[in-house]
Amino acid sequence: MVLVLACAALMLARPVGQHVRAAQLLVSFADATASPHVTTEDVKLEVPSGAGPARVVPARIFRPEGGADAPGIVLIHGVHYKGIEEPRLTRFAKAVSSVGFTVMTPEVSELSGYEVAAPAIDTVGAAVTSLRARLGRDKVGVMGMSFGGGVGLLAAADPRFADAVSFVVAVGAHDDLARVSRFFVTSEAEQVDGGKKPAKAHDYGAVVLMYSHASDFFAAEDVPTARRALRAWLREERDEARTVARGLGPAARQKVERLFDGDLEPFRAEILAAVAKRDAEMRDVSPAGHLGGLRAPVFLLHGAGDTVIPSTETEWLATHVPARRLRAVLVSPAIVHVELESPTLGQKAELVHFMGEVLAAAEAS
Repeated sequence: MVLVLACAALMLARPVGQHVRAAQLLVSFADATASPHVTTEDVKLEVPSGAGPARVVPARIFRPEGGADAPGIVLIHGVHYKGIEEPRLTRFAKAVSSVGFTVMTPEVSELSGYEVAAPAIDTVGAAVTSLRARLGRDKVGVMGMSFGGGVGLLAAADPRFADAVSFVVAVGAHDDLARVSRFFVTSEAEQVDGGKKPAKAHDYGAVVLMYSHASDFFAAEDVPTARRALRAWLREERDEARTVARGLGPAARQKVERLFDGDLEPFRAEILAAVAKRDAEMRDVSPAGHLGGLRAPVFLLHGAGDTVIPSTETEWLATHVPARRLRAVLVSPAIVHVELESPTLGQKAELVHFMGEVLAAAEAS
């Protein structure tokens, strides 16, 4: 109710309907018990893969009631093992669909496997192509959460897909994967002005790094078991993770157990060296330096206190998105990574205004 009231001050800036619907969207997303009236359909996407056979990936479509002509949005999940089954993603997809949009959530196996890798861009592009065809539209929007936001920007800038994207929203996205990786182990956010801002990184980040690049940190014979232990930890199966870790050699076991305890100090330098070694690889899946091909307006949203991807990444993104494409940037204390916190009235008004601008771009597509 407060979000609906908050939009009253903004009604002169945009047509009333857009801000009311933006408020409804945010209220629905914030309420874990909400049941928006949408229909869902599980589908399969074919993702071309060079000269070989196409990959087939699952996706889910959310349709609003009576929304046969609704504009389309491809919504990309972040690095999470549940992929399109992740409850927050499903809740947000339903909230967006309920205010008049057809939403497709493709399963990006790289992201659900704790990797940010180039094939993810192809999957998002295939989702854009599929949703356009299903809706009979020239363009659809792209919205990405967390590392999915960075992937969404890369897909929207890719010449294969750029002309099919009507707008892009990146929520809590990365600009430079190596810089975020350094943040995971230093708890220092590197700023656009060259400074560094202390900000405690979530322990999750370092575990993801070691899991996805296990061969950089463990002897070959320990890699499979180390990955099993780290994967269990990432899935919050903590007892299982510690049990599996007992099957490691002494050095590997000590490293994993220290990681589980949040103690990175003994191997901080080792992790930073591994990140430096993979700098070129990480640049290939970073929006920085790859956004010149954007053809759509871009909206950037970030939580001010994000401990997974620091909000400084959105500040960096704002310098790399071509100025003529950058429509709005909001760094808000009301968001914790990709989840709403307890916003003040003013913060709610900012969010309503931001989402109202996004809805306007979506409806113009």
